[in-house]
Amino acid sequence: MSRSYPEFIPGAGASLATKNVLSGAGRVRWMLRKPSQRAADNGWRIMSDLDSSEYLSDADNWVITDFNELCAIEPALIGIYDFPVGSDLQLVDEGEGIQIFDTASGREVPRSAFYVPPQHRASSED
Repeated sequence: MSRSYPEFIPGAGASLATKNVLSGAGRVRWMLRKPSQRAADNGWRIMSDLDSSEYLSDADNWVITDFNELCAIEPALIGIYDFPVGSDLQLVDEGEGIQIFDTASGREVPRSAFYVPPQHRASSED
């Protein structure tokens, strides 16, 4: 079975995402990392800017999907991959580039905190 998106992060696992994210109806806005429920579950829950509390409470609006597929939809997700369980983030794009904020503190996450996949890391021999 071939996939139609690249493997940005080897072995990234599966996440839950709303149908609005996967269909492209809404843009990725909210990212919450919960404890894993299964071995393949990386804990990320990805929601769109259109998702209301009522929408989110309906299990039929959630889909288990490969985290790499979500990264193909929104590449900024690559950077949050290894953030700890309990992370509650929001993606903001007001026309000056994408920013990620910690929801609780309201502080922007510095780019230096973002995950870089192994294949894109500078070698220590350079």
